[in-house]
Amino acid sequence: MALASDIPPVGYRPKLGLRTRLMRIIARPAFQRWASSFPLTRGTAAKDGAELFDIVQGFVKSQILFALVELRVLHRLMEGAQSADQLAQVLGLRSEKMDRLLMAATAMKLTKRDRAGRYALARKGAAMIGVPGLEDMIRHHAAFYRDLSDPVALLRGDVDTELAAFWPYVFGAGNATDADTSDRYSDLMARSQEIVAADTLASVDLGKARHLLDIGGGYGVFAEAAALKYPKLEATVFDLPAVAPNATTRLRASKASDRLNFVPGSFRDDPLPEGADVISVIRVLYDHEDHTVVALLAKVFEALPKGGQLLVSEPMSGGTTPEIAGDVYFSFYCMALQTGTVRSADRIGALCRDAGFTSVKTYPSRRPFVTTTLTAAKP
Repeated sequence: MALASDIPPVGYRPKLGLRTRLMRIIARPAFQRWASSFPLTRGTAAKDGAELFDIVQGFVKSQILFALVELRVLHRLMEGAQSADQLAQVLGLRSEKMDRLLMAATAMKLTKRDRAGRYALARKGAAMIGVPGLEDMIRHHAAFYRDLSDPVALLRGDVDTELAAFWPYVFGAGNATDADTSDRYSDLMARSQEIVAADTLASVDLGKARHLLDIGGGYGVFAEAAALKYPKLEATVFDLPAVAPNATTRLRASKASDRLNFVPGSFRDDPLPEGADVISVIRVLYDHEDHTVVALLAKVFEALPKGGQLLVSEPMSGGTTPEIAGDVYFSFYCMALQTGTVRSADRIGALCRDAGFTSVKTYPSRRPFVTTTLTAAKP
């Protein structure tokens, strides 16, 4: 509540700083008209305009991408260049509508058009097919977009979101006992976890580790990747009981099956399995509020031996320098999830130090839109 002394008197006008006054000038339509024609500023004005328009049309681009995935257009072009007429017949669309979709895909550099008017797969389109889990995430965005249909209501907390129902485990183990529900989110996480595991293991060296405990490890994608990279490493996956049947089946089929096991349990309610000298939380912390993260880090600290290591890997905020993936996409995803938040590496490091960890280190990220990795040690 504001105090009476905090309320400015009637007629009060704050002093404007130089930057604010400059921004007010730039915001004038007359200035924009001048800047667009003046030789020394028209390049900047054109660049700003193009970037602003790209923001404005962002939703349309994402929906075009969704249509391409749903219709499997890029997969069909793996068979070779095809005309809009050919694809329209197969997909049950009118030729002119198919051509519009392919022209849009070409403008987005996912396809390319030859002189005969046929469309072929472009490098970015091929890469999209090859990135594990990407198409699944794009399909999953249908729910996310519905949650964002009224962003002001979302910011005010006035809506019940679909994502909160899709990821019920973040509200506690009791909300995720249904096997079908667990399978939905675990399948999606497993398909997208491969690229996270690759980037994480490219950042950190686990060569001296004996036993890895992966908390919230789902089907064991990260644990398996670590065990395959380090032939002497044993790994335990700790996740909810509803995940156990599929996780166990997957781990038993692994080439490293003799060094992999699954322990059912909730990190909120159950003690952590013992014996690990490295404990990983891969895309776990940002799903949860601070009080849950604080309690988890305390459990991890207690479970580790002296010299043991904590490994955190997840998308992160840019902190004082906001970053496009963490502070736009993942920030609002967490908001729609109705729990958790994207934290900066500095904030996660501070929480680790509060739990007793030292030697906190953040590693340069190859792809911040995939993950950023941080480690800390128990002294």
